[in-house]
Amino acid sequence: MKNSHYLTSGILESYLSGLVSNEQKEELDRVLTTDLDVLAELNEIEVHIEQYLLDNGVPPPPGLTVAIEQRIGGTEIQKHETDSQSRFDSPTPEPQPSTSNYIDVEVNDTHIRVHKNWRTAFIAVFILSKVFLILGLYYYFKSGSQADEIIRLKTKSQQTGPLSRSNTP
Repeated sequence: MKNSHYLTSGILESYLSGLVSNEQKEELDRVLTTDLDVLAELNEIEVHIEQYLLDNGVPPPPGLTVAIEQRIGGTEIQKHETDSQSRFDSPTPEPQPSTSNYIDVEVNDTHIRVHKNWRTAFIAVFILSKVFLILGLYYYFKSGSQADEIIRLKTKSQQTGPLSRSNTP
């Protein structure tokens, strides 16, 4: 069992995911042709990975496959074929009208999603804005009532006239 380190080192998983260097890949290819235990372990790991991916895969939204099929329908294929033919026919290709390369996806979500750390900051800013609004309205109405009080006191003092000093000795 000179190749048992391949079974325990994790290099088989790296080989399946394509993360090994070229030298390691060539070495493992040679080992796989000679050692049936390593080949059986590689096949078993591959089956487990496929099963895991099938069990934990997230299906795409229901309308996405139809939108993709419509987008890459015959018109897209014909367009690419005519583009490649026109490149060979004429040395200067004509500019194509710009079309959107995005697929329209409808979302029925009416809420804004915010990262949980920003949520507290937004709540704090919202509460502070309400506090400052209330304080601003309070001081606005208070200054207006003080201006009215000053005008009332001035008119009262003008109506009563200046204080006379009749009681001075």
